[in-house]
Amino acid sequence: LPESVKIVIFVLIAILVLLIILGNSLVMMAFIVDKRLRTPSNLLLLNMAICDFFLGAISIPLYSPYKFTKQWKLGKFLCKFWLVSDYTVSTASVYNIVLISCDRYLSVTKAVFYRSSQNKKSHAVLKMAIVWILSFLVYTPAIFIYDKNFPENICLVGFNSKSIFLFTSSCLDFFLPLIGISFFNLSIYWNILKRSIKKSKTSKLQSLNNKGREEPYVIAAGNTFFALGTDETKKGMKDSVMQWFNKEDPACCTNGVTDPNLNRLSRDKKVAKSLAILVLVFILCWAPYSIMAVCREYCYQPYVSDVTTWLLWINSAINPVLYPLCHKSFKRAFSLIAKKCGSICHINN
Repeated sequence: LPESVKIVIFVLIAILVLLIILGNSLVMMAFIVDKRLRTPSNLLLLNMAICDFFLGAISIPLYSPYKFTKQWKLGKFLCKFWLVSDYTVSTASVYNIVLISCDRYLSVTKAVFYRSSQNKKSHAVLKMAIVWILSFLVYTPAIFIYDKNFPENICLVGFNSKSIFLFTSSCLDFFLPLIGISFFNLSIYWNILKRSIKKSKTSKLQSLNNKGREEPYVIAAGNTFFALGTDETKKGMKDSVMQWFNKEDPACCTNGVTDPNLNRLSRDKKVAKSLAILVLVFILCWAPYSIMAVCREYCYQPYVSDVTTWLLWINSAINPVLYPLCHKSFKRAFSLIAKKCGSICHINN
């Protein structure tokens, strides 16, 4: 490559590393600043941010000089460390997406069970630990078993020519997880669709039943409900009585029955949308790399391989942007961090 092109690529890599480290550091800092974020569900996103942070802090910085110079100058130990950490962290990212999808699936389809488990952070921590252990076991043994004793200046895995292992590992770290992710997401959408249809039918029936009938005007005070007659009766009520009730609860008055499931359905739709965005970005970034890994022995193209690798790593820079876009709790935490940073800067000035 021409020197000018190398400089441009180097600058782009530096920007990517900076975005990954800063973005995911911000996510981790959000958990320190805002205690309300520390729910079992959100801890899975924290685990994802840790994976992405290590990719930006270890994998890319060690890989980039080697890619440019074609010479590994950091010794055998760091070579093995880089290979193990890169493959482990990358696989952990995939398994985290599966875990997040499963968590959202339970929140939508098994709401009662899910709410009861939200008090048990130890379960979430255990799941996070299992993700790291499984990710470590997928590639690490193979890195040492298929060690070909490459020269000191070359840092490669020995299983790149083992098509059976590549196919098996690709199934374990992408294709099988993709099936699981697809199942969880489709189940979520099917559940929401059925509930939406049911709600629509119920609304139509209620509309037909109430047509031509005057609804009673109801006032709720605490757990007590007062039926004050029809709208005609309401018009004759004294303003002082209305004001007294409104002071107790500004939203206590209703001309109909509020369905408690309505808010839950709306919330679940938001959950489904945010998960869909996260999963879609993951598939777009990971699918080319995984397909290339399977076809490596038959249709390997160095530049295509490089592009798919960088696309995989770009996913780690996108994720921190998606969290606040999809979750209001992260927006709140990021705003809190910005205010604290602003206060510190103001004090220093």
